[in-house]
Amino acid sequence: MKQVTELLDPRGYQERTKIKLAERVSIEELQKGKILFYNNTKLGFCNYYTVFDRIKEKFRELGISNFVEYTETVRGKDAKKLAEYAAMLAKENPTAAIVAFGDMGTSSSTTVVTMELEKLGIPSVYMTAPPGSAITEGVGVYRAGQLCLCSVDIYQASTVEEVAHQVDIKWDYIIKSLTAKGAELEKTAEIPFKMDKIPPRKDGFLPDIPVDDSGSSEPGSFLEEINDFFNAEHISDGLPIIPPTKRRYEQMLGYCPFPEDMALCAPSGPSGKSITVKDVAVAAVMAGCKPTAMPILVAAFKALNSPLYNFNQSVTTSHPGGNMVLVSGPIAQEIGISGKQGCLGPGWPVNATIGRAVNLVIMNVLRSVPGVCDLDCLASQAEFTYCFAEEPELAQWTMINEDRFDKDTTTVYVLKAEPLHDIIDFLSLDGYDLLDTITHCCTTLGSNNAYMPGPLIVCLTPDHGMMLKKAGYTKRMIQEHIHTYVYHEVPMVRNRGLVPVRPASFANRHPMPVTRFPEDVEVVVIGGRGGHSGVILPWALHSEGCVEPVALPDGKKAKSIKEFKR
Repeated sequence: MKQVTELLDPRGYQERTKIKLAERVSIEELQKGKILFYNNTKLGFCNYYTVFDRIKEKFRELGISNFVEYTETVRGKDAKKLAEYAAMLAKENPTAAIVAFGDMGTSSSTTVVTMELEKLGIPSVYMTAPPGSAITEGVGVYRAGQLCLCSVDIYQASTVEEVAHQVDIKWDYIIKSLTAKGAELEKTAEIPFKMDKIPPRKDGFLPDIPVDDSGSSEPGSFLEEINDFFNAEHISDGLPIIPPTKRRYEQMLGYCPFPEDMALCAPSGPSGKSITVKDVAVAAVMAGCKPTAMPILVAAFKALNSPLYNFNQSVTTSHPGGNMVLVSGPIAQEIGISGKQGCLGPGWPVNATIGRAVNLVIMNVLRSVPGVCDLDCLASQAEFTYCFAEEPELAQWTMINEDRFDKDTTTVYVLKAEPLHDIIDFLSLDGYDLLDTITHCCTTLGSNNAYMPGPLIVCLTPDHGMMLKKAGYTKRMIQEHIHTYVYHEVPMVRNRGLVPVRPASFANRHPMPVTRFPEDVEVVVIGGRGGHSGVILPWALHSEGCVEPVALPDGKKAKSIKEFKR
């Protein structure tokens, strides 16, 4: 047997701290004090508020009746804002806190609120339910080391009686969470999360991997063992990876004049770790990128870091969207990012590897691991890779880089979004009829934008682009048409889908638009000749499409990839 040594750990070094839990209290102290109930708005779903109702009933049976309740979403709050919100709650000087609800997308951020309450000296128990319980455990392990997490087995169709029964089953655990001391508290707050069997090392390398050297002279020797190891440790996406050796990593920095430790994204996701240039470069090696991809990847992560993107929640949401990367401008063509025929599918290695690197960073560094710390119900191919470019030779109107900056500037547009939805129209004879087909495809009752208006991208094939331009449509006219005519009748979006998140001005709108203004509609011409255009629909949950120029360390916008050569 032989050992493969000195492979870089794609998780980076992650300090796993164990917070000091707040001093627990007695039943008598609970009777005399104030109990804080924090509702992250999820208890407004279905019969979930019964969780608080039943806990209050059980408290009253014990002579505990001084309650104060706060309701506010955690959506759109980064780690700093979550800590600030916990500090505001702590001003009530509660004796203990009941936090709810961790069932889906808000689970990760609410775990952080619970952790911060503990740090502020408030004994807390966080009520969760599948599938959110799994992610609360992951966040709890990575960011706190221990927390009192109480999972009740309920879902959207659970009756009031079923919810109350689940609380009763866990009542002893809830009381222990607030009153246990010493070893009993340690046991109560222990989190049964077993994913990262091998913790990250400070030297940045993985442990040695034993391999069979009987075929060591073959091309690609040991790749099977290396890939099996990476998959077993949840540090790969399931496709074969390029082993991240120090040599390959250093080569990847050939077009990256940025400091290795430069933070590109604030602490996010289950691990609560920042994303650095080094993290991105290691993922780029694994994904099979060429070094010329690094300036695009740096710009992409800067865009993802925008407060408008809601990156922290986007990496664990149950929505099956990927992190779409759309590159516009001369560097896209210079390094081989394609917007030509089949550009959203196989056969375009630069597209595939850049998109893959983005998602490997999210999975490995932030530990948003599918089936473990990622709430995706079904997921989609968009979470493997989602990268393409605008093609100047196909464009019928100005491209994104020209609209935002100028034709010499390259931009990266990121959007948390569904995979492309096909729009087929081979029979329309003019742009007017064609636009009706396109308009009809820009939402469904099962799409997020039926409940949360936001950006979308209309991807026209060259034939469809020419038809619309021949009919006299400008990009602005297409945007205005779609904004005006893509909507739902209000009764159809009431009490189904999602709790809506809409601008206050939409309160009395009828019908209900899926975009807020024409600029929400982006129009690009990509692909090959024929009648299959497409639309990319958004996640849109406090999340915008964000554009970042590809720039040098001094902020100057680069005109050529050669300017990045180290």
